[in-house]
Amino acid sequence: MAAATLTSKGQITVPKAVREALGVHPGDRIAFRLYGDGTVTIEAETVDLTEMRGVLKPGVRGVTVKGMNDAIRKAASRHGTSR
Repeated sequence: MAAATLTSKGQITVPKAVREALGVHPGDRIAFRLYGDGTVTIEAETVDLTEMRGVLKPGVRGVTVKGMNDAIRKAASRHGTSR
């Protein structure tokens, strides 16, 4: 069984065997799940970037030169100027 010592700042060093079993590396997050019966589980909260594919919706598409020219003409006509 792996064990760790709690420091005065509330920190622990996760034993190597546990880090390897979780597949975590420096900078990764670890979740502690507490249950009503006093049981605590530790899980890696790392996310594989390939799992993120499709999570974000495509952003607004860029404006074309024609679209910019149309917007300029429209604004100019509102202000009484023309080119």
